Amino acid sequence: MWLALFVGAIAGSSVFLGALTGLRVKFREKYIAMIMAFGAGILLGAAAFELLTESVERGGIIATTIGFLCGSIAFTSFNLYLYKKGGHKRKSSDRNPQDHSGLAIFFGTLLDAIPESIIIGVNILQEGKIGWLFFIAVFISNFPEGLSSTVGLKKNGYSHTKILSMWATVFVLTGLSALAGYLFLKNAMPETISIINAFAAGGIIAMVVDTMVPEAFKKGGPLVGFITSLGLLISLVLIQLQ
Repeated sequence: MWLALFVGAIAGSSVFLGALTGLRVKFREKYIAMIMAFGAGILLGAAAFELLTESVERGGIIATTIGFLCGSIAFTSFNLYLYKKGGHKRKSSDRNPQDHSGLAIFFGTLLDAIPESIIIGVNILQEGKIGWLFFIAVFISNFPEGLSSTVGLKKNGYSHTKILSMWATVFVLTGLSALAGYLFLKNAMPETISIINAFAAGGIIAMVVDTMVPEAFKKGGPLVGFITSLGLLISLVLIQLQ
């Protein structure tokens, strides 16, 4: 139980670490984009090679299909709403228009982070150990999000205290989400776990394509395609070593 809380918090802490880095260090946007592209590739690999594969093995293709489509639709629906409020800028270092809300960026980050953390708790519940591929994927992908979003929030006039408070809240909630995934799904049927894994995979893939890849390409150019592919390859290697 405590392992789930600890690992979920550590995975979410990279958002906070990225925010600290964004406040203290001036990064070239191109480098942020490369980190984001690499994280996107690893996340895609984790969703495909780990979550979806395990989902099919545990619950079959029908449960996996239902969960995957529901996850993708749910993420896209919430993201459409947040888009109007400026939440689509949660991975951007640009200054936002005046009518766009930093709160929407915060909730958008939670939309990305909480399902990932729940799956970390579920993985520990199922295997009794850390699922390193998914943990690494979440940790790496969260860092550039905290870094890039913080740069953008600074440009919008947010104080250091307010920015760090937002990301500290994300850090705490990710740990609690992993703990919730562990506690509340203890007695779940394999089909239920299958649907949850596939749901998370659908949301993650929609998120990567909708927010991470476009932002990385915008700031990093065509090279991000290779970097993303490299991240995907690394995820394949990691899952073979598990």
